[in-house]
Amino acid sequence: MSDFQTIADRVEIEALRGEFTDAAMMRDYDYLASLFTPDGALRMPNIPVELVGQEKIRAWGDRVPDLVDFLVQNTPGTIALDGDTASGRAYISELGRTRDGRQGLNYAIYHDRYQRTGDGWTFTERVYEIRYEDTTPLAGSPPRPAAAADPPSGNTAPAEGRR
Repeated sequence: MSDFQTIADRVEIEALRGEFTDAAMMRDYDYLASLFTPDGALRMPNIPVELVGQEKIRAWGDRVPDLVDFLVQNTPGTIALDGDTASGRAYISELGRTRDGRQGLNYAIYHDRYQRTGDGWTFTERVYEIRYEDTTPLAGSPPRPAAAADPPSGNTAPAEGRR
């Protein structure tokens, strides 16, 4: 594999992880599911949830609004390439509050496996591991507009990517 291909692969995988975070934050679970191989898995043992296959990942999105009031993520990490497969870790700082009132801050790691497909890189597995959890009540809250509003002008399209 050429140096250029290695760089391109790393950029594409980093974009995949960014698109996952964007889809989760924007609650676009149709798109989030498309980021996985057809038999890909999203595992979150702390919830506990194990979703295998794009349809189960997509269906999970239907439940999220009933469970989670808000969620904030970020995703720097590492990537190890091996031909048409790769593995990596994404480090997460996440805060949120569920509809039943549980809330807090956690730091976690996604342990990832990726597969190159004809459409680019996809997840074959994504496992969520919490490393630190703080359930102290959060002092802040998401902004609450007086009336339903459209997204701010110029902020309606997803970041450049496969969408």
